[in-house]
Amino acid sequence: MIYRHFVIIAAVLAALGVALGAFGAHGLAAVFEANGRGDTFQTASDYHMYHALALLLVGLAGDRMAGRWATWAGYLLIAGLLLFSGSLYILAIFDVGFMGAVAPFGGTALIAGWLCIAAGFWRGTD
Repeated sequence: MIYRHFVIIAAVLAALGVALGAFGAHGLAAVFEANGRGDTFQTASDYHMYHALALLLVGLAGDRMAGRWATWAGYLLIAGLLLFSGSLYILAIFDVGFMGAVAPFGGTALIAGWLCIAAGFWRGTD
């Protein structure tokens, strides 16, 4: 079974990742020159795209994984991407310092998502 909702969300997140990356490179250059957070934005953008593609993997290959692991992997990747990249985008653009403390929660969710992918493929189909 293809997990259509994960494929759709992954495609939208990937499109958003491209748009934000372009906006950061072109529209926010002056902001990053002033606050020195261009590297933070680049990290957010990179992880955004990597994990949108990982979510696409879960959506397309979910039928080869144990169902509950595929479901957990997908939702953890979504939550992790939003928390990790989202907090770094806010930190980089608006220089909101406490957002740096949110990123580790997103990173933890991303790690858990990848471990669910491993467990799901290890267990095979339900």
